Amino acid sequence: MTGTVEADIPPRVEVVCLGESMVTFLPSRPGRLADVPSFARTIGGAESNVACALAAAGHTVKWISRVGADGFGDHLVDAIAAYGVDTSGVRRDPARPTGIYFRTATDRATDAHEVAYYRAGSAASAMSPENMRAAGPWSGRVLHLSGITAALSDDCLALTRELTARRPGRPLVSFDVNHRPGLWRDGSGARVLLDLARGADLVFVGEDEAALAWDLRGADAIRRALPEPEALVVKRGGAGATLYAREAGPGQRDTVTAVPALNVEVVAPVGAGDAFAAGFLSATLRHLPAAARLRHGHLMAAAALTAPGDLGTPPSRAHADRLADLAAADWGRLRLGPGWTAATEQEVRTP
Repeated sequence: MTGTVEADIPPRVEVVCLGESMVTFLPSRPGRLADVPSFARTIGGAESNVACALAAAGHTVKWISRVGADGFGDHLVDAIAAYGVDTSGVRRDPARPTGIYFRTATDRATDAHEVAYYRAGSAASAMSPENMRAAGPWSGRVLHLSGITAALSDDCLALTRELTARRPGRPLVSFDVNHRPGLWRDGSGARVLLDLARGADLVFVGEDEAALAWDLRGADAIRRALPEPEALVVKRGGAGATLYAREAGPGQRDTVTAVPALNVEVVAPVGAGDAFAAGFLSATLRHLPAAARLRHGHLMAAAALTAPGDLGTPPSRAHADRLADLAAADWGRLRLGPGWTAATEQEVRTP
């Protein structure tokens, strides 16, 4: 299977997303965690974020994970299923809790940002090749994973290694590097994530995280370090994103496509990377051209950036298609703020 999704295989779902989701507590106001008086409950998790965004965009999606046999586990399964995601692959663990975390309202990139995780020993950290095989991780056209899962435990790493091993019959494997240094207490994260990414068909990685993890500067250097995936998406923050897609035929030549980012009024920066992956995967499933795949990634990311939680309401498919088809100059003039996904194309364009 190549960097595009085969259209002649009709499995039960289009995308399977495997990984931990947690109950997330969002602050009622800015400030230190010590000073915030109350929190609103929502959900968060890289792979379940992708699953929910894809389902909201009209795709058939299955989420595979483990949660505790507790109220937080009930909430996660119910909330994710409400997006239209198939949760039949979620296993309940009576001995381990569902993970939760609290965060501040400030940008993750600033020193003022705080996150308090309560996920050690969680039900999801007990995922392994043995107990998740029956859940059907290879039952879709695409399997989406992230580097976060690999960091949760030795068993989770073994599972991620098995699912990214190149074997006949596997679906297209999509892998978001998602380097979280704090989860890799032994310092092995950078090396492990590079190995896992080399086993995937489609890789998403931020230019900044590649610099931090692998001391690689620039998109071309990242591609040289990751020649194996048939498609590599390098997210470059405000500069946009670049896709390296291997051309058919002999050799290792790439078609390189770059699309600038949108001008967005950011409400909360969390979840944008997951939303970008969902938008790109959605366009890939629809066999859209390279530039359109990147634009749909930017549009889905903008939906997350202009919402307070990890998940934003995506634009309708017709609305997103109209915006993705704009001429380059019109794309550059787009200004997107809260509520833009319910607006028309003319309403979100700057005169």
